[in-house]
Amino acid sequence: MSEHDAMLYKPIEGQKVLCELCPHACIIPPGKRGFCRVRQNVAGKLKSLNYGKLVALGTDPIEKKPLFHFLPGTRSLSIAASGCNFRCSFCQNWQISQQPGRNDSIAGEIATPERVVEAAIAGQCSSISYTYTEPTIFFEFAYDTARLAKEQGLKNCFVTNGFISLKAIDKITRSGLLDAVNVDLKCFRQETYRKVMKGSLQPVLDAICALHAAGVWVEITTLIVPGMNDSASELGDIAAFIAEKLSVSVPWHVSRFHGDYEMSQRSATPIESLNLACRIGKDASLKYVYGGNAPGKTDEKTHCPQCNKIVIDREGFLLHEILLRNGKCPDCDEVIEGIWR
Repeated sequence: MSEHDAMLYKPIEGQKVLCELCPHACIIPPGKRGFCRVRQNVAGKLKSLNYGKLVALGTDPIEKKPLFHFLPGTRSLSIAASGCNFRCSFCQNWQISQQPGRNDSIAGEIATPERVVEAAIAGQCSSISYTYTEPTIFFEFAYDTARLAKEQGLKNCFVTNGFISLKAIDKITRSGLLDAVNVDLKCFRQETYRKVMKGSLQPVLDAICALHAAGVWVEITTLIVPGMNDSASELGDIAAFIAEKLSVSVPWHVSRFHGDYEMSQRSATPIESLNLACRIGKDASLKYVYGGNAPGKTDEKTHCPQCNKIVIDREGFLLHEILLRNGKCPDCDEVIEGIWR
């Protein structure tokens, strides 16, 4: 098993280490691993065990992240290493996110930051997305890759659960390496985060605010799970948080759940629930609300918030047409917020 020096930790008494990468703030004795199961104390030094061990590397449309207001119509090279700092019972990628928990070994094909950047350029990608699992837990590899990507004119995107420390956010944003994030705001109840995700809500909210304040382009996704986070009051709380703590211009993706992992028997999200969430978002004055994971059944087009003209015509991951003119509606000249080509 390869070991790589970890970032963001400090030694404490008895050769223990305090990991400062995520809000779990694990105190790890010698020979033991943190909650993520991919960071280990080796003789008083914290090591990343999944550095460069990729379980995914391939090109995707940027719309798949989903990022709808960030370089639409471009390709992004998606990479992932195994592990996660959550234990979501409805995880859609549990085979790789929870892989280190099934045995001591860590799966993955060895890669270098140089190889990843070369693959992005060869695939005519405009960005690299750190996705599928949680980029926080392969932070060192993501950081090294993002630095090389920037040197080659590529953008960097995190698709994250938001359970990342403010120190880690400062580290990657102060360096100007992170351009866009889609944060999975899974619910708006601390008890659900504690029981279902084995985490906490407030650090996620703090991270979202810090990313937005740092000038990173932020989009939010909420997977609507029947019986877990689909009440009108909870959806209203999420919409209000986005509108009041971030901006009404931050896109909100409300996505359809399909049973998987430990919730494989739970029914899929009714389309009515997605439509309800979209209405609640609009009622909270959010300009851009999208229904996801139900192509053809919800509206994934970008409309001008002033005159309602379709300015980006898309369905699912398929982008039909971009009608923006210098980032504005071609009919009424309203600014459509985003990072455009």
